[in-house]
Amino acid sequence: MAVRASSKDRRGMRARRLVGSVLATGWFVFLSLVVFFPIFAGAVASFRPGVELIRRGLSVNLDVSTMNLNNYNYLFSGNADSRKYWMWFRNSMYLTIVTVVLTLLICYFVAYGITMYEFRLKRVLFFLVIATMMVPFEILMLPLYREIISMRLINTTAGVILPGLCGASTIFFFHQYMSSLPRELLDAGRIDGANEYRICVGIMLPITKPAFSAMAILCAMGAWNNMLWPLLIYRSADRFTLTIGLNTLLTPYGNNYDMLIAGSMLAILPILAVFLLFQRYIIDGMTAGAVKG
Repeated sequence: MAVRASSKDRRGMRARRLVGSVLATGWFVFLSLVVFFPIFAGAVASFRPGVELIRRGLSVNLDVSTMNLNNYNYLFSGNADSRKYWMWFRNSMYLTIVTVVLTLLICYFVAYGITMYEFRLKRVLFFLVIATMMVPFEILMLPLYREIISMRLINTTAGVILPGLCGASTIFFFHQYMSSLPRELLDAGRIDGANEYRICVGIMLPITKPAFSAMAILCAMGAWNNMLWPLLIYRSADRFTLTIGLNTLLTPYGNNYDMLIAGSMLAILPILAVFLLFQRYIIDGMTAGAVKG
């Protein structure tokens, strides 16, 4: 009887696992479709004239008779609008690369100092860093703007980059990751005669590559899609990023939907390519410091 009961329990457990797996799979498929629909609808609309977007809105109806490559030909035609678009594209690429590199380096050194060394008020300092994560950017926007004006950095790339270089979330991520690393590595480096800078850069930094990779993708996505702060700082059109430039195509005097929808689709490609190539580093970086051992 006990054997029969245990066999029945195992079958019931397998059935519950199967039902749970089916429900979870169905839920994630539904979420994937919800996320994929606007991208697919935008891709379809990019092959249609702008008047079709005004007339029908975003639609996944694949009417081949209205689809062509005119919008993309317009972007690569070399006319004035095309040159402006690629100028905005280059500005976004430059801003994103510089922001990611400087943010990762600065946040790594800050997190390394807080994690690997013991000093007075260490916990208070770390709490203050984390507390800034609870302050919405809209509250900090005005004092930061006045500070940028006083530093005479309006309409400069430095004015856009500097306020976000020392991100609390990036510092916290590096701190959590490095907290799982053995402190014996520091002692071994000191015994071998390495100075503190050599230990930080030559020993600890290579070990944190998964964290660097994960945060590089997240920082790149934030910098590439950022619009509000660059919109406040930049004054001249030749410094606009892609998000601001595409927004200028919508005006009360006329809307260039042909360029807007095709340009928006091309703007997705750099971040999409980075994510697809390095998505495994996001998982490794996020989970590597989850368990201390």
